[in-house]
Amino acid sequence: MTRLVLCAAAFAASALFAAPAAAQPDWGNAARVEVKLSSFAFDPKTVHLHAGQPVVLHLVNTGSGGHDFAAKEFFAAATLRDPASVERGRVELGGHESRDIALVPRAGRYALKCTHMFHQTFGMTGQIVVD
Repeated sequence: MTRLVLCAAAFAASALFAAPAAAQPDWGNAARVEVKLSSFAFDPKTVHLHAGQPVVLHLVNTGSGGHDFAAKEFFAAATLRDPASVERGRVELGGHESRDIALVPRAGRYALKCTHMFHQTFGMTGQIVVD
């Protein structure tokens, strides 16, 4: 009986001192940052974000051909609202397509590129800077 009382007391104490659940980001007040993908550039070439603050990346393909927004390390470090919105570290956009990616970025500098054939060679590279 004593062992049962001690176990119950330990369980109750751990519940009292358990870490609170992580606060959910306030997506309603998330900053919106537009990035245009064109033949063959990102605009802006350097995307500036704030660490720990929710943001919606509004990706717009202004060209008629396909492009992608590939930043594997960036997406791996960020907390995505919808992890299925990014596949293998990139977001694919068809011609004249746009997509919103909601995330909370982590501090760092990350490479950005389009992985379509020869697009990097033609200058479709950039970086994401999270302060």
